[in-house]
Parts: sequence; C-alpha cells; structure tokens
Amino acid sequence: MTEATTTQSMPSDAVADLPTGWQLGGRTFRSRLIIGSGKYDSPETMVRCLEASGAEVITVAVRRVKLDASDEASLLHYLDPDKVLILPNTAGCYSADDAIRVARLGRAAGLSDFIKLEVIGDERTLYPDVEGLVAATRTLVDEGFTVLPYTNDDVVIARRLEEAGAAAVMPLASPIGSGLGVTNPLNIQFILEAVSVPVIVDAGVGTASDAAVAMELGVDGILMNTAIATADDPVLMATAMRHAVEAGRLAFEAGRMPRRQWASASSPTEGRVGD
Repeated sequence: MTEATTTQSMPSDAVADLPTGWQLGGRTFRSRLIIGSGKYDSPETMVRCLEASGAEVITVAVRRVKLDASDEASLLHYLDPDKVLILPNTAGCYSADDAIRVARLGRAAGLSDFIKLEVIGDERTLYPDVEGLVAATRTLVDEGFTVLPYTNDDVVIARRLEEAGAAAVMPLASPIGSGLGVTNPLNIQFILEAVSVPVIVDAGVGTASDAAVAMELGVDGILMNTAIATADDPVLMATAMRHAVEAGRLAFEAGRMPRRQWASASSPTEGRVGD
C-alpha cells in the first residue's frame, strides 16, 4: 500500500495539486487511472480519451491487435511509448500455457516486460481460472515479467498471487463489462488488508460514482475500458473518470466521518442566543 498524503496546514487552493504518485512494478505514476484500448469507434477517439483521462498506462490485447506499430491499421500506431506505458494483456486466453505464450509474444514484439495477466475460466462470466492464474504468474515472474494478474475478489487467491511474485493484484469489482460497480466492497477491503502489493480494481466500473466508491475503499488504482469506450460521449466520460478517481483517492486520504445511527448537530448548542 502507498503512504497517505497529509493535508494538514495546506492551503485549500493547493488541494488540487496534491501529489498522487504511486509505485507499480518499480515505476512511479501520478495518475491512478488505467484505461483499455478496446471498443472505441476509432483510434482517434481512443487517443482523445487517453488524453482526457490523464492515464499514463493503457492496456492492449496482444491477441487482438496488429503488433507492427508502423502499420496505420494497428492501434499501436497511435500510441507513443515515450508518453504512456503500453501494457500488453492476455485477454482471450483460457489456459495458463496459452497466457504464457501470449505474454512472451507481446514481449518479443517489444511492447513491455509488464503484462496484465488474464486466464479466463468461465466463458459466460469471464471469471478467472485462479489455479491457472497462479501457475502462470509463477512462470512469468521467473522469466522476468512484471505480472499484474486479473483475479476475482478472493482474499486467499490474492495472497497466493502475491506469494507467486505478482507486482499487484487486480480484483474485479463485478463482472467484466457489466457496469455494476463494486458489488462486494468488503471483499476488496479484505484484500487490501491481506496484501502489501498495490491493489487495482479491474472490471465492473460503470460510471464516475463507481470509480469514486472504489477509490474511497483505499485501492491504489482502477483499470477500466467499457465504461469509457461505450459511453455516449467517451471523451466526456474519460474526463469524469479522471476527476472521480482523484476525488475518491483524496477522500480516502482525508478520512471519512464515522457513520452514526442518529443525527448530530453541526453547530454547537452551548451559548445559543435566547438560551
């Protein structure tokens, strides 16, 4: 987990400039929002959303893109690796062996030593095959990859992924592309308490309030694709998500008030006029 930023004795006009830097795989990022590159109506829209989101990391499905960045038909042609970390992922892989092979292919193509690892176990829910996920994580870590595994919201599996060498764990908030938001916040909190690597919510965020809720739990970041790419105005939604992630993180660092069953007056009762 990253250290909270203190706001004591800080002027209000400086709040927007609070440092939000965090560590992921030995690299420092300011933005805690990671976006995907799929489902956009055009590469140009993808680029505009990337800029509006402020994200410094974008995922690319190795099996679904042309890996020649010089080809204008490839999404990679529109991404500058000097400005953004291109994070290859193993989307569409249903076995550990397949995911390992795709990860190697992405690295051989020069994309990155980082890999967002997906080993899908169920075609309908797109839930991960956790046994295959842990096994693939071990193998890829041994081969020098920085592994970021997409997993379910299971604290036991999160621990095993950390033990296997994962640089972060990426539990789903709800099924991929569902837009249901964080359906099991307690499970996310259990994971936050159980692991020392960054926790990045991956999948299920549908709108800005979902992003804020996730960040207020204390997660280190959020990865999203469908919520932005399929919005009526993707660029506007990317902007909204940027602010929601920042606001949710600031709220977490500020520390929310305790919940109470009964009302509590905001103004003191002592010394009231007329008493």
